Amino acid sequence: MMKATAFLGSARKGHTYRATEKILQQLQEMDKIDTEIVFLSDYNLQICKGCKTCLDKGEELCQFQDDRDKLIEKMNQSDGIIFATPNYSFQVSAIMKVFLDRLGYFFHRPHFFGKTYTNVVAQGIYGGKKIVKYLDFIGSGLGFNVVKGTCITTREPLTENAEKKIEKIINKQAKKFYKKMISKAYPAPSLFKIMLFRFSRSSMKKALDESYRDYNYYKDKGWFTSDYYYPVKLNPLKKLTGKFIDQIATKMS
Repeated sequence: MMKATAFLGSARKGHTYRATEKILQQLQEMDKIDTEIVFLSDYNLQICKGCKTCLDKGEELCQFQDDRDKLIEKMNQSDGIIFATPNYSFQVSAIMKVFLDRLGYFFHRPHFFGKTYTNVVAQGIYGGKKIVKYLDFIGSGLGFNVVKGTCITTREPLTENAEKKIEKIINKQAKKFYKKMISKAYPAPSLFKIMLFRFSRSSMKKALDESYRDYNYYKDKGWFTSDYYYPVKLNPLKKLTGKFIDQIATKMS
């Protein structure tokens, strides 16, 4: 049985929670899918101090022995991941941002390939679409197969037409998320992603050594010699561009 887990950046069962709950209910109606809503506010998450220990030496050496790894394990055990947050001061909620910051080392060492991801943002009036774009970027950086997120407007009091519009948006999002989750196909990387991967790995290979976790991670994964993070057939343009970026990054390093 597949599992979908939603990580909620709200401490109450308001609009963000209800929208997330509806998506998970839609998934259960479409297939036998185990679902869970995780309130981030129920977990002990300390604010990142920026010491870079997780980046340089390893995440297990983080000075905080809190609930970060419990949440990561929930992500590892899930086929589909949803980040849901209200629009607070035109950005994700504070607890969601703390959570994302504590996942920061995964942007150096992407991990969640093959898992499907999307996000939901609940706004009162304005600014939610920019947050959706930000969370889409986050999901891509973590390695997920990203289904573009969605924003719902929940200005109160909600009219009947507004509720119907929200329901339509949520149903559409659930269907797109389910379709991507059951396919489990690795997406063909864009030219930009190829360039980013090759620049990162070539710079790392030249500038770092085995005393750095990033270096060992890439070495163990075989990424210093691979075309991309996962097996993929690249067209001639992407292959040529990749080789060119390798050369540029090596010289710059």
